[in-house]
Amino acid sequence: MLKKIAVLFLIVLFYACNQKKELKVIPINDFFKAKDKAYYHVSPDGKSLSFLKLQDNTSNLFIDDLATGKSTQLTHLKDKTLIFYFWTGDNELVYYTQDESKERKSDLFVINKDGSNQIQIISNEQTKLKILEDKLIDGKYIIVASNKRDSTVFDAYRLNVRDGKMVMVAKNPGNISQWMTDNNGILKIAVSSDGVNETLLYRENETTAFKPVMTNNFKNTFSPVAFAENEKDVLYAISDINRDKNALVAFDLKAGKEKKVLFSTDSLNVIDAKYSKVKNKMLFVTCETWKKEKFYLDEPTKVKYAKIDKLFPRTEWRIMDKDKTDNVFVIRTFTDRSPGSYYLYNASKNKLKKLSDINSSIKDDDMSEMKPISYKSSDGLTINGYLTLPKNKKSTNLPVVVLPHNGPGGRNVWGYNADVQFLANRGYAVLQVNYRGSSGYGKAFYAAGLKQWSDKIQEDVNDGVRWLIDKKIANPKRVAIYGNGIGGFIALNCMYRNPDIYACGGSNSGVINLFSYLKTVPPYLKTYLQMYYEIVGNPNTDTEFMRYASPVFHADKFKKPIFFAQNTKDPRVNVAEGVQFVKELKKRNVKVDYIEKEEATNPIKRQEERLALYKALEAFLHQNLASQ
Repeated sequence: MLKKIAVLFLIVLFYACNQKKELKVIPINDFFKAKDKAYYHVSPDGKSLSFLKLQDNTSNLFIDDLATGKSTQLTHLKDKTLIFYFWTGDNELVYYTQDESKERKSDLFVINKDGSNQIQIISNEQTKLKILEDKLIDGKYIIVASNKRDSTVFDAYRLNVRDGKMVMVAKNPGNISQWMTDNNGILKIAVSSDGVNETLLYRENETTAFKPVMTNNFKNTFSPVAFAENEKDVLYAISDINRDKNALVAFDLKAGKEKKVLFSTDSLNVIDAKYSKVKNKMLFVTCETWKKEKFYLDEPTKVKYAKIDKLFPRTEWRIMDKDKTDNVFVIRTFTDRSPGSYYLYNASKNKLKKLSDINSSIKDDDMSEMKPISYKSSDGLTINGYLTLPKNKKSTNLPVVVLPHNGPGGRNVWGYNADVQFLANRGYAVLQVNYRGSSGYGKAFYAAGLKQWSDKIQEDVNDGVRWLIDKKIANPKRVAIYGNGIGGFIALNCMYRNPDIYACGGSNSGVINLFSYLKTVPPYLKTYLQMYYEIVGNPNTDTEFMRYASPVFHADKFKKPIFFAQNTKDPRVNVAEGVQFVKELKKRNVKVDYIEKEEATNPIKRQEERLALYKALEAFLHQNLASQ
């Protein structure tokens, strides 16, 4: 009898535990907490570690001495946000700040690692600055690009970090979209664009003129990686010229053609490649299918990195920074269920030291797996994506939230995604679709998405929902769609054209008018305008299509509830147009939840805005996807 009672007690306890698990709801703020520490960098000599730490409600720059553990706070910012910083040498750093104004006025400082001898190089500038080469040249220069002369273009400068003087190294004639230095900081590469075609230009030194090497259509990829130090006039690049998938090639700049292929397959797409200035050679390439994978070109590197693999079983890791001898590394880890942590790794000792968690509030066991999926589109293309199912629920008849990614280009990737895990924790299956036009699946797949933003791209997303319904995973009456930017554009178009599929939907800073979207292309991206016309549509020759594709002109066709958020400080967003769109919807008795936000650069303010946004989104989805 006692044995039966004990068994009965265990059964009751088991079901009680399961019930408790199923009811566990994680607070919204836990998903979107600002990082306490981030942006770690190692000094070139490997003796100091720099990082940003939340202090006085903003991120400030700190330095740790790795031998003594002594920590020094370098900045004490209050009304500015630190945007980036870097080491110029073993004992000196440069950091760049912006304020919260619409102009995002910026300052640039140089400072010693002990906090002494701080010099302000740039003050209250409205122009933008890009670092081309942070290696200090002659003990005082770095190479930067700036649009101070003309807001529409970036010229290349030699910036003296001692006195703040900028000397032009190369003037942009108006069509240069990219500059590149060699491994010694000499500006040798320029890429010009007429908006559709790109031309690679090269010069052997800074006293000679740039000469064209080759011209390619924007549908082709040719991304310079590094100069081959041991081979004159040879550039390593990621290229899909005369092939469908990206390969790593050695390119002869004098002959204007590939010299050899370092890595290539018919099925794998190279997305990144690492060159070592210490070894003067390519180390590995990274390819991506549903996950990223390294392919080694250097055996000693493969052996060294295999040791790191053993330290992080079943975990993805990335090298975020390392010293000049490739001995001290900053490593970031993550999985699909964990935002991960930062570690300091000493290669010679094969030892790890944990630096910080990216978000200590997130526990792996509470999160859901992100699984790769694929299905056929209605016209026969293979569409890939990811499906995340809520924990402790049967994977049938579930409410679904579809998240089309932003674009043009881009793709969803495997890894921890706070939006996805938040929605899964609320009981929703989350579908992420890499629709045609997404990057990473080859040139042909990307080209298949050109000017299909309201046709086949939309159908790729709809086909994903139909696939979920056929698999009995989705409840056909409880499907929502929500996106950011172009993802919001896709969501709105899917909503009004397919009210039989979607019960509700939302847009966060989404594009609602393709004409306005193209008008707000920043001045420094004007060289790419013709390319945007090829991808999205030309307002002069594709007027009818662009009007047909823009949700703002179809307010009369919306029937289902809409969640609509927009950033009042985003220069790419026409706030007044969004407000008018919402008014038109409400006139037609469409239920609209409207949210305005600012997307502050300050991490604490940004966290507060996210909390308000996701609270509103949670309530909207709960109300409109209630069990039917």
